[in-house]
Amino acid sequence: MSLAGLFNQRWPGVALFDLDGTLVDSAPDLAAAVDCTLEQLGRKPAGLEQVREWVGHGSPVLMRRALAGKADWEPASAADDALFDDALTLFYNNYRQLNGKHAVVYPGVKACLESLSKRGCPMAVVTNKPEQFVSPLLKQLELDHHFKLVVGGDSLDTRKPDPGPLLHAMKALNGSRGTTVMVGDSAADVSAAQAAGIPCVAVTYGYNFGRSIQALGADAVVDSLSELL
Repeated sequence: MSLAGLFNQRWPGVALFDLDGTLVDSAPDLAAAVDCTLEQLGRKPAGLEQVREWVGHGSPVLMRRALAGKADWEPASAADDALFDDALTLFYNNYRQLNGKHAVVYPGVKACLESLSKRGCPMAVVTNKPEQFVSPLLKQLELDHHFKLVVGGDSLDTRKPDPGPLLHAMKALNGSRGTTVMVGDSAADVSAAQAAGIPCVAVTYGYNFGRSIQALGADAVVDSLSELL
């Protein structure tokens, strides 16, 4: 499907957006919270660039990776496993204080959302970030008024790459597989859209663990959401 076919005056009828790495560069906040947590546990901080490569599968996986010091953390070491629950609690407390402090909206995002809002296109955020952090971040960055629904990583029993969150949001916004599009930045987003049977637009600038987004099979790949206009 061409880019023109994906976004025109009649389509999409419903638009679903990932958050971290798609709408917002939240890595600076996440890295600060991760490093604070590691230091509280007597470990060395990871740093922003390392944390960027760990974001995308929700906070529990992020902290698993932070404790292990690498993306491929499975199976967890006995020492890391013993610390995990406390580490995650510390991370949530730290991130609650830092959420939105350093995060920025990617170029082209506001223009895209404003255009879709003017057309009356219902939109939702479908993210693996815990729901408690999503609305405060959207409000802090003045994006919240565009979205009728937020589906967080703990809102349902499943999370991306499972298609369940996308199908839930699509149904809630009265969409269908023929009228809904998913916009994301990672393999989890593309895989969830493919499993849900809906088209997917992938952005090149997000968090995809250093891998090329072009090879994932999205219906369109863009460098900025402004290209969709």
